Amino acid sequence: MNTKILIPVLAIVLVVIMGAYFLVNPSYQKSIQAKYYYEIGEYDEAYSLAKEAFGLDLYNRMAATIMAQSQTSLKYIKYIEMGKKYMLDIDKIAHSETIEDSDKAKIRLICEIMKSDYIKLAPSVITDKDLVQEAAKYHSYFETLLEKVTR
Repeated sequence: MNTKILIPVLAIVLVVIMGAYFLVNPSYQKSIQAKYYYEIGEYDEAYSLAKEAFGLDLYNRMAATIMAQSQTSLKYIKYIEMGKKYMLDIDKIAHSETIEDSDKAKIRLICEIMKSDYIKLAPSVITDKDLVQEAAKYHSYFETLLEKVTR
């Protein structure tokens, strides 16, 4: 057989075998499912599937990456939810008849917590841009509020 035909055919056969392994291996099947859930924003489900996949095959880089990215996204979601909760608390304080020194101290503490928690967040290239922007918006709000309260 001619080597001009043999080498490409051999390469195609190897690619087909690797593709079949990728699709049949349960670890990679779970990784593909985890990637799907990550892409639609279901980070809890993506994390649990990626963790299962990584448990089945410790060399599954796809599972390790999705697991790490899901953790990062979950941290952003937690930060945003905390920001919403704290904003409601601050709104209640702001709508009261008088704002006591203890209320100002509480607002200052909340702002400092949100500011320090934001520093711990570290987005990657594939972290959802909307999550990053929303977290930055809350950080900016609490930073501005901290400046006003400490005056």
